[in-house]
Amino acid sequence: MKTALLKQVTSSYSTKIITACLFLFLNCHVGYGQNDFEKFSSLSSPPPPLMTELDACNGVFLTYALLGRVKEYPHVKNTSKQAWAFKAEASLTNVGDEEVQGWKMYVGFQHREILVSADGAVLTDAGDFPAEVGNGTTMVGSTATDLKTAIDTAGDIDQMSVRIQMKGTQFGLGAGATPMPKTIHLENDGFKCPAPSRRATRMFVCCRKDPKVKAKQAKKTKYPPRRKGDITIAYDVLQAFQNNYYAQVTIDNNHPLGRLDHWNLTWEWQKGEFIYSMKGAFARRRDPSECLYGLAGKFYKDMDFTNVATCQKKPTISDLPSERKEDEKVGKLPWCCRNGTVLPPIMDKNKARSMFQMQVFKIAPDTDNRTALTPPSKWNIDGVINPKYKCSAPVRVDPQVFPDPSGLSAISTAVASWQIVCNITKPKPQENRCCVSFSAFYNESAIPCNTCACGCDDTRKCSSRASPMLLPPDVLLVPFANRSVKARAWARLKHLHVPSKLPCGDNCPVSINWHVSSDHRDGWTARITLFNWEDYSFDDWFTAVQLRRTFEDFEDVYSFNGTRIPGLKTVFFEGLKGLNYLAGETNGTHANDPRVPGKQQSVISFSKKHIKDFDVTHDGFPTKVFFNGMECSLPPIRPAKSSGRKSSSISVIALVFTAFVTFLMI
Repeated sequence: MKTALLKQVTSSYSTKIITACLFLFLNCHVGYGQNDFEKFSSLSSPPPPLMTELDACNGVFLTYALLGRVKEYPHVKNTSKQAWAFKAEASLTNVGDEEVQGWKMYVGFQHREILVSADGAVLTDAGDFPAEVGNGTTMVGSTATDLKTAIDTAGDIDQMSVRIQMKGTQFGLGAGATPMPKTIHLENDGFKCPAPSRRATRMFVCCRKDPKVKAKQAKKTKYPPRRKGDITIAYDVLQAFQNNYYAQVTIDNNHPLGRLDHWNLTWEWQKGEFIYSMKGAFARRRDPSECLYGLAGKFYKDMDFTNVATCQKKPTISDLPSERKEDEKVGKLPWCCRNGTVLPPIMDKNKARSMFQMQVFKIAPDTDNRTALTPPSKWNIDGVINPKYKCSAPVRVDPQVFPDPSGLSAISTAVASWQIVCNITKPKPQENRCCVSFSAFYNESAIPCNTCACGCDDTRKCSSRASPMLLPPDVLLVPFANRSVKARAWARLKHLHVPSKLPCGDNCPVSINWHVSSDHRDGWTARITLFNWEDYSFDDWFTAVQLRRTFEDFEDVYSFNGTRIPGLKTVFFEGLKGLNYLAGETNGTHANDPRVPGKQQSVISFSKKHIKDFDVTHDGFPTKVFFNGMECSLPPIRPAKSSGRKSSSISVIALVFTAFVTFLMI
């Protein structure tokens, strides 16, 4: 009895000590934050957690406090467009009895916030700072990735807690408002978080272990686990010396529609590093002056920088051409030297990866410690015609494991590893790289690509806002510069409106025509035609068509290979062997003939087994179209059925609707 009573008293006493320490710990920290933020308009100081709040929590205690904000320039009258600089602080404290490995905290920002810094954390779903986080963001630890317990640390608050100091910009709300996130919660598996409580400029929540949920028995890791993404980039340090190290960069394409052609990879060195030599790739600019006249030149006084791969702080790295693959000096690496082509795994798993190696030199003070390794930041990857990717900041992960080079059944590990995740983003209006036109057997007019679908540089002689003019289908084969006369003639013939200032072209390097060919009782057919308006060709091209209602009814394609992707309700098309080459634009037969685009075409057949009330004017057209992974611009309307074959114009209502659309077509 005495022993049990003694344990209870000791436990209560220990809890009070930890709570008091945490109170002082956070109280001191809040005071420091406010002094550092004196230029911001003063708000009431957010109090630290109360002892009752902590005592009631048996899990992970999360807080978010707004420390202050001040109006930014320019000062505008529109409140919703006024920018405010703000400073905030988030914290996580483990007051449970289980260690939390690889903590993940979600902050539901809602005021178009742009984070400029977040000391102590890395954003997993956004790029480098400044990062747009207006739809919320998830943070993981940059240095302290785990939250230990009081039991394992004798109540050491530094090991139990993590603090994140944030600075950024937010929009809207007046001077007297208190912009707070919608919510905060822990995203680790097996935890359940109620709605957070709020007091003035502070919100908090206690996330507890959910007894109904059995957390996945994941492999324990020292660092956050590797994440999934459309493209993942591994930055692995293979060897580390006093003043330099060898790194390997591996690019993996994981998305069925993702792709890179002639990829260019860019980043920014954080501590004055430079690339001395490379294998499997090359730097676009080799100018040694940035080393000679920079910090590297002062530190390495006897080094010859003329043969250095690149001295740029923000280098642009490209893949080597295939003819350099067996080069003893720069080649001889697996998955290298493919001229920057990374295919989707559905086409060829072996070609869904690219890799290169480099020797990186450091400068003081990191040369005093061979383990002082800092990966580059602000990663970005792009190509010719492929999806736009947005890359996260590098996150430290457990060292990569490789087969032992000796051939024995052993493994070797990297010195250190980081992971960068890049995800596909939807193109903004007039920033596409391909476009789609619609036509059908029941209407004589074709709906061309949207005005300025891929951007317009010069609009002095054309309108970037006018709706595209309907065309006879055969004119889609003619370059836009040669269409004006035929477009006007077609408009006169069909009594269509001609704007005073003709719409601009789409300016897309690739256009695709989707033509509904037939509609009968048991099925229907469509014809897809690809046009390449560039001087260069596309090897191993592919296109994909999303058909939300008719996906299950796809039967066959006759000149391409067709593969269903059920999860995306998309049919994937690629050229047959020997036809997987989309040629570039060529000259016409005669000197005065317009140039002729490269073209590929096939008929596609569908049944009507899985769809009721099929309407060809709606269900016969795709909801999304992709070329080499890039989402193409679609027309806002579809061809309408006319009362007779004579009239091929689209209804007046449809034309009025298109007046609100800011696109045009070939």
